[in-house]
Amino acid sequence: MATNAHTEVPGGKKAPFPPFQGETVASQLFWLAICFAALYVLLSRILLPRIGGAIAERNTIIESDLAAANRLKNESEAAQVAYEKNLAEARAKAQALASESQAKAAAEAEAQRKQLENGLKTKLEAAEKQIASTKTAAMSNVRGIAIDTTGLIVERLTGKAPAQQSVERAVDAALH
Repeated sequence: MATNAHTEVPGGKKAPFPPFQGETVASQLFWLAICFAALYVLLSRILLPRIGGAIAERNTIIESDLAAANRLKNESEAAQVAYEKNLAEARAKAQALASESQAKAAAEAEAQRKQLENGLKTKLEAAEKQIASTKTAAMSNVRGIAIDTTGLIVERLTGKAPAQQSVERAVDAALH
């Protein structure tokens, strides 16, 4: 025969669900009070202090982690400020070096330009002296050539050679 949760009473009717039976309510309330008290004591004396301790420990860990994070954040910000300061100093040094190098290069270029100008001036003076001496030598040769040429031209035109002194006087007068 199969058993089910409801037991049969004589006469073929089923008995009510046991918790709803009136004769068992007092004993059920008694055991409910005892179980509730035992559960309350168990929770309040053993389990809740452990949970509270774990929560307090976790809060302590969280607070120390937050403090460490704040400390690291402050260190990071200080490192950032130091980095930016060093970067600004490095930029200033680089700019100063660039300005110094530029001034040095300009001074060297100016010195080379002056040296080149002086060299060119010296060469120009030497060339002018050489031209003057060549001109003087050429002019002295021109007088001789002019005298010879004039004498030949007059001789050809007239058929008779002129006197050397008269040709020299005429050339000297024309040259001056």
